[in-house]
Amino acid sequence: MPNIVAALKERKKITILAIGSTSASLRGPVSRRHYAIVERFLESNFKGLDVVIVHRGVSGELAADAGARIKTEVALADPDLLLWQLGTADALAQVPVADFYVAVSETVAWLKEHKIDVILVGLRYVRSMAGDLHYQAIRAAIDDIAKKQMMLRIGRYDAEEILEKLRRERGALMSETEVTEPSYVCMAEYLARAIATGLFVKEQPPEAPPKQP
Repeated sequence: MPNIVAALKERKKITILAIGSTSASLRGPVSRRHYAIVERFLESNFKGLDVVIVHRGVSGELAADAGARIKTEVALADPDLLLWQLGTADALAQVPVADFYVAVSETVAWLKEHKIDVILVGLRYVRSMAGDLHYQAIRAAIDDIAKKQMMLRIGRYDAEEILEKLRRERGALMSETEVTEPSYVCMAEYLARAIATGLFVKEQPPEAPPKQP
């Protein structure tokens, strides 16, 4: 994440723009706890660092619509990093996978051109959609985009699925809403550590050429 590394070095401040349909559900205590974890972790690990998180989530927003809105939000917030929660609304709306893939890839390319790092946060885990081919195809598309664009992907689906499995093994049944709230905390901790790791990484010096005999 070269742009947030540069922001840390130049001005000791990082602005994170949080966008996407699932971020809109982060309101009240859950929202404060989720983003407070990210801010507190980063600021405690980097002396003098100021972290500002700008919430711009819209409930039910499709990736194509978010892509169009991102340009305006970027102009307003001037972020160093975009945290994009995506996929769930597109999967439930049966948006063709190819259309979703193109929309996300084009937006990511635009962000990179404007020197903004991107972290993709994937679909939420929905028990009833575990066997749904379209839902899983959108999930796979996000993973593929992240790999090809060499960016970080936060597996929200995986975190929530593991939490539910652990609770079931202990005999504690829960609704999907009950799975979601603790998963937000796990996701926030994962996100904070991932960003911190990116800031800690330093460019390795080139290897010395072998000595001639």
